[in-house]
Amino acid sequence: MLPFFVFILSSLMAYLIGSIPTGFLMTKVFMGADIRSTGSGNVGATNVYRVAGKLPGFLTLIIDIAKGIAVVTLMADFFYRYLPDVDYIFYKTFLGLIVVLGHIYSVFLKFKGGKGVATTIGVTAALAPLALLVSLAVWLIVFIPTNYVSLGSLAFGVALPISALLFDKPFYIVIFFVILCVINTYKHKDNIKRLLKGEENKTILFSRKTKLMR
Repeated sequence: MLPFFVFILSSLMAYLIGSIPTGFLMTKVFMGADIRSTGSGNVGATNVYRVAGKLPGFLTLIIDIAKGIAVVTLMADFFYRYLPDVDYIFYKTFLGLIVVLGHIYSVFLKFKGGKGVATTIGVTAALAPLALLVSLAVWLIVFIPTNYVSLGSLAFGVALPISALLFDKPFYIVIFFVILCVINTYKHKDNIKRLLKGEENKTILFSRKTKLMR
C-alpha cells in the first residue's frame, strides 16, 4: 500500500508544481494585468516577454524550466527510495510527463496553461542533456532567421525524440519525447494556422522595442 500511495502522492505533487502559473503571476506582479487577456493570451514566457518586458519574461522562462528540473531530480530522488520495485528511469520520465501536463493544464487556471516548452526543457535537461542541446540548436537554427518562436518550438519538439534515438536513450524517454512532440504540435495549432496565413507574431530579441504584429 505504501508504494502505491507514494506513487500517487508524488504524481499529484508533480502536477501541482507544474500547475504553478508563473507567467500569470509575473504579469500580475509587474503590470497588474491578466496575461490571459493580453497579447496572444498565452501564459508562457514568450507572451509575458512581449507584454510585460524582458525581466518578467526571463523570470517566467527560468522558473518554468526550474519546475521541470526540480521534479525530475530532487523530488523524484526523494520519493524513489520508497518505490524499490519501480524502474528508476520510468519513474523520473513519468513524473516529467506529469509536471509538463501540469503546466499545460493548470488546475489554478481552470485547466488551461502554457504550451509546456520551458518545462519540457527543464525535464529534458535532467533526463537527456545531450538530446536537449541538439534540440535547442535546432530551435536556434529555425528561430534566428525567422524570428518565429512558435516555429522554433515546433522544430524543437520534433528534434527531441529524434535526438533521443540518436543518443540511444532508454525506450521510456523516447516514447516520452514522442508524446511531448504530439502535445507540443497540438498546442501550437493556432500558431500553425497563423504561420500559414503569414499572420504569426514575430519576437525580436535584443532590440529596444519588441514588435507585436498581432
